[in-house]
Amino acid sequence: MNPFENRTSSLSGPATDILPVTPNDNNDLPEVAVALYVETGGTLSLVTARGSARTVSVADRSILPVGTRKVNATGTSATGIHAMVIA
Repeated sequence: MNPFENRTSSLSGPATDILPVTPNDNNDLPEVAVALYVETGGTLSLVTARGSARTVSVADRSILPVGTRKVNATGTSATGIHAMVIA
């Protein structure tokens, strides 16, 4: 049984998939993430869903609940980054 089968995707609900992120200064993520999960902490340089450039520090195994369209390679030292998406 799939509990998501007859449910409409919602920003208030859980992500429906998680995608590995390779930081890139030129390309947006394939889908805008509703949050990022980071395995190994450090600095994240990102572009929000609204288009604002931000740099934040995150700890190991962090969830950053911000809409994200791009994770930049320049300025990012965190690794094991995953995009939580709603498909």
